Amino acid sequence: MLGHGPPDVALFDQWYSNVDLQWQLKPLARFIERIASFSRLITLDKRGTGISDPVSLRDLPTLEEWMDDIRAVFDAVGCERVALLSGAGSSYTALLFAATYPERTSALILIDGYARVTRTDDYPIGRTLEESVAQIERLRESWGTGVLLDVMAPAVARDPEIRRSYALYERQSASPSTAAAMLRVLYESDVRHILPAIRVPALVLTHADASRIEPAHGRYVAERIAGARYVELPGTSNFAWAADQEAILAEVQEFLTGVRPAPPEDRVLATVLFTDIVGSTERVAELGDRRWRELVQGHEAIVRVQLERFRGREIRTEGDGFLATFDGPARAVRCALAAREALRPLGIEIRAGLHTGEIELMGPKDIGGIAVHIGARVAALAQGGEVLVSSTVKDLVVGSGIAFEDRGAHALKGVPGTWQLYVAAGG
Repeated sequence: MLGHGPPDVALFDQWYSNVDLQWQLKPLARFIERIASFSRLITLDKRGTGISDPVSLRDLPTLEEWMDDIRAVFDAVGCERVALLSGAGSSYTALLFAATYPERTSALILIDGYARVTRTDDYPIGRTLEESVAQIERLRESWGTGVLLDVMAPAVARDPEIRRSYALYERQSASPSTAAAMLRVLYESDVRHILPAIRVPALVLTHADASRIEPAHGRYVAERIAGARYVELPGTSNFAWAADQEAILAEVQEFLTGVRPAPPEDRVLATVLFTDIVGSTERVAELGDRRWRELVQGHEAIVRVQLERFRGREIRTEGDGFLATFDGPARAVRCALAAREALRPLGIEIRAGLHTGEIELMGPKDIGGIAVHIGARVAALAQGGEVLVSSTVKDLVVGSGIAFEDRGAHALKGVPGTWQLYVAAGG
């Protein structure tokens, strides 16, 4: 348990979990801590998953047994009534518990939830059972590599740190055979008939462009639970912790407490840095895929060292380059110059573009705003080996000792007016 409450909240992120390793998956840990900031939070590993006792594939736990496990945990920690907060994979258990034990359920919150996941004649939503079974086999073969990120949260699937953490989380939450067996149960189950029996306050959240569980599943559930509130949020992830956490938790907190959290400061002044490798297409053809991947990994390691050295914040990798932000333009320019020099011994030439302006913070791995657009356009005009900056950056680093060469005025696609650009020459 974490936090002090009230209210009491039980988080069932998916059908699998690991209450020890959840703290090593940083986005999930942040999600848990945010919920606990306005509640007393319960997390648990259901039978057959995580650090709970394993089960035989011939004796998989039923939804009823999982309900019994949950009720036993609530009794053990002294919770009389609990709000159930469920991610996609725990939808059936949360729905069934709310219908069966309304006296123990203070509220029901489903994030990308469903009452059935496969398509039938009377439920034309989702994929066919045959497609789902084929996917189960692919997941079984790759389980433990972070494969579910590709399916459920593609926006963060390429983040190496998250993928490493999540791969371990997969491996320690369930074996490949158990995962395949449990997914088969989920794909074959159907709890639509219990929806009208749910009489507790319910909030159903979905993501408009979700990659796996489409919003239609959530709308179906919300329309059949009396008084349920339905909210559709932007985003592609079906893992709540990999989506826009603040948008989700603002809805959850207001639903449970009646108080919506104050919006965080989401616009800040920053220097935006874009980099990419020059001639990457030709290098791939020259080196082959395996050697190229090794080279890119070396490139990423070197750039990250320089980002840490100059207090840069990596936003994400983009193809064979980086998007990063800095709280000071001089540090940003020096980081780009240092990365360029550090990469040359590997035979890698990069180009970089920088601009300083107000950016919009859009979660841990994305930023937006016109300043980002300008930075990208500046980078696109950089030649091989150049660190190209806008006049805004040049003017802000006067006195820093960094020298610049004038590259003239340029029109930036999609940006009004002309922009004076400069090449950073060192300092």
